[in-house]
Amino acid sequence: MLKSARIRFLKGLIAVTMVGLSLGSDAASLREAPEAFPQSRLQSTKTIESSGHLMLFSPIREVRNEIRSEVMARLPVRGEGQLYEVNRDASRQEARDHYLKRMQARGAQILFECSGINCGRSNAWANQVFEQPKLLGRDTLQDYFVAAVLDEQGRQWLTSVYTVTRGNLREYVWVEHLNVTQGAGIPGFEAGNGRVQGPVIVPWQGGVSYRFEFTAGDRRQLLAWSEQKGAEVVLAAFSELAADENFEAAVERSNQAAQSFAELLSKIGVSRSQIRMLPIGPAVQQIAPNRQGNRIEVIVIKRQ
Repeated sequence: MLKSARIRFLKGLIAVTMVGLSLGSDAASLREAPEAFPQSRLQSTKTIESSGHLMLFSPIREVRNEIRSEVMARLPVRGEGQLYEVNRDASRQEARDHYLKRMQARGAQILFECSGINCGRSNAWANQVFEQPKLLGRDTLQDYFVAAVLDEQGRQWLTSVYTVTRGNLREYVWVEHLNVTQGAGIPGFEAGNGRVQGPVIVPWQGGVSYRFEFTAGDRRQLLAWSEQKGAEVVLAAFSELAADENFEAAVERSNQAAQSFAELLSKIGVSRSQIRMLPIGPAVQQIAPNRQGNRIEVIVIKRQ
């Protein structure tokens, strides 16, 4: 049985764990679009300057040829869009993961992400949202995310990334990097908080012993975050529900993985007194492809 204290801890922190917000990035780097996926070629660049640029924060649908989305906004922005073609020996999924990691490294808050048919029709994204016909592809082979961050001068930055596979199997990435006029509200962006950094997503395997896909870059980032005064490192541990196990057993597996990962963190310099473990198991399901299966999602909460 799960202890009542653990259940209260889960309820109290689960919403925070899924946010992934941080505002402590270097202002100069935020002015630049995220570093391009290395295995791609720039096809075109478009200057974007608008008093009402359409930004989507939920799946898209069309009603009588008009764009509809539960959460959308027309924002005053300045910036640019870049169209890339992914090399044949790489994939759009790799490109998407590249940009996600770049945004996480900047401490950005992921406001919305979707994959496949859950995003809506590719035709709507290509021709009505981005006005880039080359992005017209297969509805089942597309994904999108939008992230926001506040720089040290208090300026808001939005970055959206859309990838798609066309019918000829060529793959494209569209990146918009935009400065949002001061005072304009971005849906879902908690710009006044700035205490939560991450998540860093670490897939895991095993049962008795555990193996983690923990890159050197992620190690450096987490160690740097943990060195902030009073920082707490929260390990939200997820597990798949196996065919022959109940919920409590799956949660216990996630707990054991979190314990093992905590030991690993302590070996690289994170104090055990800073670490908080949150075994979730299969209780929360995500649509995003990089947030599924057995994994640890690590966030760092800064002291006020």
